[in-house]
Amino acid sequence: MPAFSATSPGKIILFGEHAVVYGEPAIAVPVFSTQAKAIVSARVQGKPGEIWIEAPDISLSAPLDQLDINHHLRAAIEIVIDDKDLDQVPSCKIQITSEMPPSSGLGSSAAISISLIRAFSAFLGIRLNDEKVSDLAYELEKIHHGTPSGIDNTVISHQKPVYYRKGKPFDFLEIGKEFLVLIVYSGIPGNTREAVEGVRDRWQNEPDRYNRIFSRIGEITQAAKEIIETGNPDQLGPMMNENHELLQEIGVSSPELDHLVSAASEAGALGAKLSGGGLGGHIIALVKSDADHISGKLIKKGAVSTLITPVKNRDFNR
Repeated sequence: MPAFSATSPGKIILFGEHAVVYGEPAIAVPVFSTQAKAIVSARVQGKPGEIWIEAPDISLSAPLDQLDINHHLRAAIEIVIDDKDLDQVPSCKIQITSEMPPSSGLGSSAAISISLIRAFSAFLGIRLNDEKVSDLAYELEKIHHGTPSGIDNTVISHQKPVYYRKGKPFDFLEIGKEFLVLIVYSGIPGNTREAVEGVRDRWQNEPDRYNRIFSRIGEITQAAKEIIETGNPDQLGPMMNENHELLQEIGVSSPELDHLVSAASEAGALGAKLSGGGLGGHIIALVKSDADHISGKLIKKGAVSTLITPVKNRDFNR
């Protein structure tokens, strides 16, 4: 029996994180230069129902039933089994790898979940479309993050730039002109659940103030959508800077992220902001042909790693 594999890209949020939880739009794009991968192969000598997990990135090698019931890998496998109401599955080995640092804002958990859902479903002979995969991954994201926006599972499962408003159909963006984004890792794991819960607590204490901030982030995101579609990406720089300032106001940035945002601007980036849940993780910077120069400057300023990614329409030959 052949092995079944699936890969999924990372993602970055260009605009709208946190505000998207409160009904405002957000824009996210896939990052194909970093991938998560799952490989599922039959264990000929194994007993029915026995599943072995290999995840070297987290030093895991164990049978599925020894993992905590809420472990994200166990949950991803069991959600497929439960969705199809399967009594038993063939014995198999599942290998998981990811190029994305966990808790970094690149959607690592969603990318791993989606790769695993796709590969395990294929092993079982089950065909799932992108929407179904996204729905299953969203249920897993709720385990990881509490009240996620749904944007990670949407953009990663469909592998297209997305304009998203919670509770409404998502729109796939047509990129008017390709542009470059530099992804800069602070080396400090973010904490999406803590960030989301903290914003919710502060919003409950100051709803008027926070609603005004969320509304302004939404206006920036809407304007960014029009700029991206009409092919004037250089205009996004100042908007990224303002979006970052608003994220600072709601308490999801950190001194390390603020330092990297300032360093990116000083090095020549057109704009920069944190991306994702915050409290660590990545910043993103809008760059042009000077991407390598800016990257080198940021490494000297304390960035752990950088990744240059083009924002463009999906390559259907991928």
